[in-house]
Amino acid sequence: MMAEYRIGHGFDVHRLVPDRKLILGGVEIPYHLGLKGHSDADVLIHAVCDAMLGALALGDIGKLFPDTDTRYEGVSSLLLLEEVVDRVTKEGYKVSNIDVTVVAEAPKLAPHIEKMRQTLCNALRTDIPEVSIKATTTEGLGFSGRGEGVSATCVVLLARG
Repeated sequence: MMAEYRIGHGFDVHRLVPDRKLILGGVEIPYHLGLKGHSDADVLIHAVCDAMLGALALGDIGKLFPDTDTRYEGVSSLLLLEEVVDRVTKEGYKVSNIDVTVVAEAPKLAPHIEKMRQTLCNALRTDIPEVSIKATTTEGLGFSGRGEGVSATCVVLLARG
């Protein structure tokens, strides 16, 4: 029998490159660089998907949506998240709460966080108090600090129901 609650953790990172849109949490962020990836490379949503899949031992987004499959080339990560939510629902669970941290030296994400939270709430079929998104920098240290990429981590609690 499956437990009443399941915890999952997700992590993702993508390189910043020119000539790509910067999409985080399903929101387009004005910036001169974007994230390189097979889909829209939304590290925030990818971390959320991996956390949810991991909580139920269903693999990860690379297994579910391989970069060798042309159907996912350039796709909105919101569509991937909706499919993950469908799978979680089919397993008999729903999001109890979710906590995401995005690590990016630039651009400043604070002005966009509420829109990201609402976008995630819609996709997760949950309410705003259950979704936390934070942004931080590495104060110039590492790949993120040098402006080479953006990463995100996520912890999710799924509840039966």
